[in-house]
Amino acid sequence: MTQTSPDVVTERTGDRPATGRPPVLGSLAFLLLNLPLGVFWFSLLVSLIAVSVGTAVIWIGLVTGAATVLLWHGGAVLERARVHALLGTAIAEPYRELPDARESVRWKARLRDTATWKDLGYLLTLLPIGILEFVLMVTTWSTSLALVGLPIYYRFLPGGAYHFPSYEPGHQWFTVDSVADALPFAIAGVVAVLVTVALTKALGTAHARFARSMLGTIPASAS
Repeated sequence: MTQTSPDVVTERTGDRPATGRPPVLGSLAFLLLNLPLGVFWFSLLVSLIAVSVGTAVIWIGLVTGAATVLLWHGGAVLERARVHALLGTAIAEPYRELPDARESVRWKARLRDTATWKDLGYLLTLLPIGILEFVLMVTTWSTSLALVGLPIYYRFLPGGAYHFPSYEPGHQWFTVDSVADALPFAIAGVVAVLVTVALTKALGTAHARFARSMLGTIPASAS
């Protein structure tokens, strides 16, 4: 069940509501982890699906395919837990109840459930989304923190100064070799940190909503 308000988006799992305002550190950890997890799931699932399709004419392909479906189902369960733990958004499982029948009928019902295929879609798109989020986080945080710390570490750089954009003679647009020279950059760094914090929270919120739409959409028959 989903509840909405002008400022907060919540979804309940049982009786535990979760706000749509992820913490900064949780968002940062989540966004950085999306790239390695995206690489893992994409490479693993694409390989297993290719093997399953290639061997579908024999029973091995059916077994491999079934195992692959169960694997990405488990991956979706782990992703819901990760979104809840790091972004503070609980996502209710959207699956239709499987019929009380023989295993072949249950598998047909599972494969006809759109939630099964949306799980797969989420895990595969985690790679391109993770690349974008990782690049943004590493670039913005490293740049802003480097500016903030410039008054401290410039003296430890080669020659005891920071030269931009290059240390090669003739390519030094400006030089920082004193605390006074570094202070304007530190002030700009503080502003950059504030912007980066806002960006991190915004990306965390956006990804939480994306995860809810892919991993938590409740089928109409279940509402």
